[in-house]
Amino acid sequence: YVAVGERGHILISTDGGETWQQQQVPTRTMLTGVFFHDRNLGWVVGHDSAILRTTDGGATWELVSWAPDDENPFFDVWFSDAENGVVIGAYGGYWETADGGESWSSRWISEDDWHLHKIARSEGGRLYIAGEAGSVYRSDDGGENWVTLPTPYYGSYFGVLPLEGDSVLIFGLRGHLFRSDDAGESWKELDTGTVAMLTDGQRLADGTVVISGLGGTILTSSDGGQTFTLHQQANRRGISAAVETGDGSLLLVGEFGVKTAALSELTAGSD
Repeated sequence: YVAVGERGHILISTDGGETWQQQQVPTRTMLTGVFFHDRNLGWVVGHDSAILRTTDGGATWELVSWAPDDENPFFDVWFSDAENGVVIGAYGGYWETADGGESWSSRWISEDDWHLHKIARSEGGRLYIAGEAGSVYRSDDGGENWVTLPTPYYGSYFGVLPLEGDSVLIFGLRGHLFRSDDAGESWKELDTGTVAMLTDGQRLADGTVVISGLGGTILTSSDGGQTFTLHQQANRRGISAAVETGDGSLLLVGEFGVKTAALSELTAGSD
């Protein structure tokens, strides 16, 4: 597992999250997104237009982009293969590479300059981007072309989670969570029971959908993302991201650091 964050920190765990080792990194800027193509090849992005690459599973890192004078934070990164990738960020920033990160070019995917926060790929190959001010975009051809999707909320979205078929979830400020079953052409709002910012979403191996957020918020769905139950963690500490481990537990990263817990533990005794 790889965790990234403030002051250029990159932490690696090779034992399921039990222990972590901080890596030597050639930057101290805030790091915000991470993507691995395979066990060895990965990229990390962050503020100051920082893009880092590793070819040895995170043991060493190379700074392939850094432009602090541009004042363009990067927020997320995604690669379709070892050579072709996309980085998204502030002010509508959209950068592409076709040579494994050796060079990057930028272009606009809309007429707006809203921040682009999260990019995700569906099982069918569609790409989605969640952004600022109610902006959501979809590509049906691997990122070559993008369409702006209508959404019912004009606050910021910080996460997008494709489900089965054409179903997809978007979520963000003030506990807002929406579901579409037609690839984003129409949406319905789902009750979350919270006004906390929602930050990350995962679909577990058993089909359970988990949405996490600030204030110790964990939402779970056992019906494929149709309805959700709120489990408020007693410590109220914000959760930035969650991933499923090999034994079915959740590895959570947030204001508390990193912890691993079974989903039953996180949903029992919450208030």
